[in-house]
Amino acid sequence: MTTKALLEGGPDDLAGTLAPIVPPGQELKIPHRGGYEHYKVTSRHEDSQEGRVTVYQWWERTEVAE
Repeated sequence: MTTKALLEGGPDDLAGTLAPIVPPGQELKIPHRGGYEHYKVTSRHEDSQEGRVTVYQWWERTEVAE
């Protein structure tokens, strides 16, 4: 079973979506539109269509190095 995170903040097309937490840790780094969106774990949880999930808060974007 994959643990999922509810993404809060960041780009409109990612905010409010569920993302797999791979590997488990304190930060998610999600490839998105030529860069990475970074989310940090919070102490909050919410109920979703896939059960109770941890809320991750957006905190920065980095660009892909070319």
